Amino acid sequence: MKTFLELSLSPALQGNLASASMTIPTPVQAAAIPPALAGRDVLATAQTGTGKTLAFLVPVIEKLSRSRTPGIQALVLVPTRELAMQIVDAFTLLKRKTGIESALVVGGLSENPQLTAVRRGAKLVVATPGRLEDFLDRKLVRLDAVEVLVLDESDRMLDMGFLPAIRRILKVLPANRQTLCFSATLEASTAPFIRETLRDPVRVEIGSTRQPIDRVRLQWFEVASERKTDLLHDLLGQETGTFLVFARTKHGTERLAKRLTRAGHDAAMIHGDRSQSQRTAALRGFQNGTYRVLVATDIAARGVHVDNIAHVVNYDLPQEPEDFIHRVGRTGRASALGVASTFATRQESGEIRKLERALKLKMERLPVDLR
Repeated sequence: MKTFLELSLSPALQGNLASASMTIPTPVQAAAIPPALAGRDVLATAQTGTGKTLAFLVPVIEKLSRSRTPGIQALVLVPTRELAMQIVDAFTLLKRKTGIESALVVGGLSENPQLTAVRRGAKLVVATPGRLEDFLDRKLVRLDAVEVLVLDESDRMLDMGFLPAIRRILKVLPANRQTLCFSATLEASTAPFIRETLRDPVRVEIGSTRQPIDRVRLQWFEVASERKTDLLHDLLGQETGTFLVFARTKHGTERLAKRLTRAGHDAAMIHGDRSQSQRTAALRGFQNGTYRVLVATDIAARGVHVDNIAHVVNYDLPQEPEDFIHRVGRTGRASALGVASTFATRQESGEIRKLERALKLKMERLPVDLR
């Protein structure tokens, strides 16, 4: 498949793709969409920023546009509220003139608008497992008409402890359904769950899921802990574009964002103790240019999709090699070039070498010239 025009899609969906300037599929879209349209289960892994969301939204929208069955017919499960909201935004762009409605079902937001959207006839629900399980326990939603289940960032959901909730949700879904599973990484520990959830899936694997995409320049700096903020100031002064900065802790995120703001940078923050309205405002401001810098814990590594992030900074080293991949994957998206800088103290230089060996990559070491 070289263009979306080769697919037998409804005129409305083809028109929406064209209006959004989506004409040439990415490799994961080209490989995953045809079997998904044919009704096959799909297990797809591809690097962050390669277009996995569209790879499942196109077949889901096409299936829903041809159905006249009432009730929720497609369910997308995701690990974070931010990712759920961004999927709904992408769906809204592609569902025009189809008559298909969606409902967002996530924690941290008022449940009344979510339930109202379901009761008004939403065919697609995009949900985090915890809130959806709560609605099911209270018998506020029914999922007995679901024909397509999408597990997006499946390994992240399992990492976050959602497996019990997901299993309980699966029990109320029809056994005869299509399941599409997408992730940037796929760990061996998830294999039993995958085997029991998908039926004879088409396996799609695009590129290495344990290496950043080649459009990202990787570099690292050895810098004393107390000089990290000075180095970040220097990078912000030397380079243009937006910066997504990862700190390890909620307290560290707060402290760094406040330091940057006091220094005159337009900075916002996201971490788990921020309210949903605060997180949404920070992300929206980062997307529209109000904030040049977004400081975040790893909650943003997989749950935030923002185009044109120029620079990712690992202010603190990630806990796991996979976290490095997901952090760095926030830049270099949609054919753009990106830069990823990692800060490490002298004592942490050995961790840099371990990271390079684990991921089979090499980061360029750059000198630090702070005065």
